[in-house]
Order: sequence, then C-alpha cells, then structure tokens
Amino acid sequence: MSCEEPIDELTLKKRLEKIGTAFIVLSGKGGVGKSTVAANLALSLFFRGLRVGILDVDIHGPSIPKLLGLSGMRVGVSGEEIIPIELHGQIKVVSMGLLLSGNEQAVIWRGPMKANVIRQFLQNVAWGDLDALVVDCPPGTGDESLSIAQLLGEKGSAIIVTTPQQMATIDVEKCITFCQQLKLPIAGIIENMSGFVCPECGKEVDIFSTGGGEKLAKDYNVPFLGRIPIDPDIVKSGDEERPYMYFYSKTKTAQKFDEIVEHIVHFKKNEQTPHKTDVENEIHVVPSSKDKKNGEDISLPDKASKKEDIMKFAVPTYQGKLCAHFGHCEAFALIDANKEGTITNETYVTPPPHEPGLLPPWLAQQGVDCVIAGGMGSRAQQLFAQQGIKVITGAQNEDPREAVIQYLKGTLETGANTCDH
Repeated sequence: MSCEEPIDELTLKKRLEKIGTAFIVLSGKGGVGKSTVAANLALSLFFRGLRVGILDVDIHGPSIPKLLGLSGMRVGVSGEEIIPIELHGQIKVVSMGLLLSGNEQAVIWRGPMKANVIRQFLQNVAWGDLDALVVDCPPGTGDESLSIAQLLGEKGSAIIVTTPQQMATIDVEKCITFCQQLKLPIAGIIENMSGFVCPECGKEVDIFSTGGGEKLAKDYNVPFLGRIPIDPDIVKSGDEERPYMYFYSKTKTAQKFDEIVEHIVHFKKNEQTPHKTDVENEIHVVPSSKDKKNGEDISLPDKASKKEDIMKFAVPTYQGKLCAHFGHCEAFALIDANKEGTITNETYVTPPPHEPGLLPPWLAQQGVDCVIAGGMGSRAQQLFAQQGIKVITGAQNEDPREAVIQYLKGTLETGANTCDH
C-alpha cells in the first residue's frame, strides 16, 4: 500500500483483506425471488461452518431484515464504526432496512448518495474476519450493482437469479453482459420458481415453464447452479419472518440450496485469474467444514454421499464428557458409526449460541441422525422430530464414543430425563 493513498482507500483495503470471498446476487428483473435466494444461500454457507456476512444494498426496497426475522432491529454505532446485527450471534447483517425508522419510510436518493452509503457499508462496518460475504443487490444493472462490483474488485463473483420464463431470461442476458464488461466472474445462474412443490404430497410438478435459466447458462457458457421450485413453505417462512433454512432444513427445497452452495464452492476453488492463485484459501473451511483434531484435517461427511449403513450421532459435551443438557454444551461430538458399533469418524464442533429453535436445524445441516443427551426439553424434542432426528435422553455413560457404541449394541443405560422443561 502506498503511504500516499487516501485514508478512506486504506481503510477499505484493510476491511476487504479480512473477507475471503464475496458473492454478488444479481437479477435482471424484479420479482424473481433474488433476496430469498440470497438469504438462504448465506444460511446454507453458515451451516457449512463458515463465517458469513450478508450485505443488503437494495437501498430502496430492502428485504433481507424481514426474511431473516430482524424487522425493527437497528445496527449499532461505535465511534466511526457501524456494528452489524448478528443473526443468532453468528451471521453479520447490514441493510438500509436496519437504519430506517420504519418500514414505510422511503429513501429518495440519487446515484452519488447511494454509491457513498454502499462504500460506507464496506469501509465503515465492523465485519471482522469473514469467509464469505453475500451481497443482495436490487434488480437490474444500475448504480448499486455497479458500485458494489467495483468496490469489491477481485473479491467478488456474481450469482444471477432468474425465473424460467423468457420475459425474465431476456433481462438476465443484460446481467451477463454487465458482468462481462466489468470482468466480474460469474459463479453461475440459478433458476428460481422452477416447478411447484405440492404442499400435500411434497411432489414437485412442472406446472409452469422450466429450463429457461439452464438454456441461458448453456448459451453463454456459464455454470448452471440448479433449480429451486415454488415452495409454499418459502412464502410462509418469509411472511412469518422465520428463516427458511433454519426451520425447513430437511426439506427437498432446502437440499436444493445446499446443492447450489456446493456448486459455488467448487467454482471458487477452480476459478483461476491473474489475481487469484490460491482461491481455496479464500474460503477457509469450504468445502467440507474442516475441523482440527490432533493436527489432522477431519472433514464432516457430505450427507448426499454418506453410506446407508453409517449413522451420524451428536453428543453434547463439556470438557470432553457428556453434559446434562444438550443446549448448554461446550461442543458437540459428531460421531459416525456403522450398525455394528464401529466408529468411522469423530470430530468436535462448537455450536452457535443457544437460542430457542436454533440447534435442531443446525444439527440437521450437519447430517445428524440421532442425538444422545443427558436431558432435553419436550419442545426441543419435538423440533428434532420435525427434522427427522431421533433423540435419546437420560444417557448415563459420560464417554461420547462409548455412549454411541453402547446405543448401537443395545446396552446403553438410560435414566430419567435430566432436563424436561
């Protein structure tokens, strides 16, 4: 860095140095579900073990606060720094909607003012160290998209959202040429609202057109990341301000988001530009949420590739021993074992802060089949059941490995549920 550079430029560079990579979510047209896609991709990245931030640069119509259940909250200020809202104490969120005094308040700004506030969102926000920053842009290729792409520079890559209809894909072509002109790498195209998930049987039906986004990706030789169907639960979760990937993480639609995240992770790993020679280090723990134990890399197995005869157990621990209440544990022992009781993998992960309803979907995202605990409240057990996760309470053995082995062999001793509230 040159000592002659303006202080603002130096501050911005220092902020960006702490951000591994940024995904700029674009759409050529409004109403394609771009903000919903951005919010849930960020949550899926978080569930992979990443440090994630969400920046909403839709100045005139911010949607991210409502989608994440943050309506009415406000960012903080400390000196010259903006302190982002932390969703569940983990995901850092900044949006114009977290600055306004009310949802009905209109922002009537011209381009220069919008560009200035977007710069502040990067330069003056205490983002800290992030593996991934997901940026939700307004529709089109106007001031906001241009400003964020130029500010992020080589950190950024685009994720373009469309619906299958030709009316939408025509406008998406403009997004593609926008990226090409800015030399902004395109991580891929997502076809949203592709098909319909029946709320009764869960079957996916193509009641509308499909394939428009995939054809566009093929025509322009950019990656096609996948399709997300019309799912009534997505609409419901947005209206109720209950983040979809938290509360519906076991659904087929949630799995679609996870699959798309897998694609964009691979894009970042394989992308080669003159400025990026070691992209894998940008996303520090992608693609497999690696943990360290005894100096070795231990990867959490991919749910899609997990063998049918292998079960994943979660055991709440404190100082390496099974603790009385799953929600107050220091770390979860994640243990893979076959039906004969042979341990095939073991790692310890730190849970997010204990808040009602958070741990069941979080553990579901880790691929957990069964929780063995000393005690658990009835409401939490119901939430685990909704995620398809079996719960064993009253476990007596304090050794997590032995508890799993004994359970599989049918010899695990259980007593009273030590925390049934």
